[in-house]
Amino acid sequence: AICTLNRPEALNALCEAAIAELLKHLKAFDKNPAIRAIVLTGGPKVFAAGADIKEMAGRSATQMKRQDMLAAWDGLAKISKPLVAAVNGFALGGGNELAMVCDLIVAGEDAVFGQPEILLGVMPGAGGTQRLVRAVGRARALELLWTGKRLSARQALEWGLVNAVVPAPLVLDEALRIAREIAAQPPLAVRAIKASVTAGLDTKLLKGLRQERRRFYALFDTQDQKEGMAAFMEKRRPRFTGI
Repeated sequence: AICTLNRPEALNALCEAAIAELLKHLKAFDKNPAIRAIVLTGGPKVFAAGADIKEMAGRSATQMKRQDMLAAWDGLAKISKPLVAAVNGFALGGGNELAMVCDLIVAGEDAVFGQPEILLGVMPGAGGTQRLVRAVGRARALELLWTGKRLSARQALEWGLVNAVVPAPLVLDEALRIAREIAAQPPLAVRAIKASVTAGLDTKLLKGLRQERRRFYALFDTQDQKEGMAAFMEKRRPRFTGI
């Protein structure tokens, strides 16, 4: 499935309504057995230039907490199928946080990444201080977070934030190529791998290894495991069904 952010008049600024609608569609894709991978794009010019500042500017801390405008972001992180971000142009602030919610990032040569919240007197609130550290390391993350510095696509690749950089017109095609490659794999195993990796980032090694082993054993009750190993021994391509 392809999911496209569509607020061109606001450079795809992530207002509450936009995030809520995005989450609704991603949940529907997640439940649809015909869909095995999801590509998220903002279109050929911009991914998302950040949060909708006009929506937040006049609010107090009490109002922000009461409305809990970031609650929907927790749902984005719970999507169980692979998410591939196709990034053209700006992915700043909330846009960078949204790209990092995805599992893989394909960037165009025109892509620009960063967390400029410090320049507005605040800090990231939708995962920027947590996911960025995990992607590029503490020192580099702090440099970006404290200065509002922007990264070019090539820098983002060197720092480990993105998976690939391609000419801008080819971003969606490359993201779809990767998504189709993943979608051709056994879907239960794909989702189990994502769940295991995600859980492992939030726990100690021993617990993560136990969770990995539990999911590994569970896959031996699937038809895809029987098909995959039979195809290997019979020297043919497997036909995975997600059962």
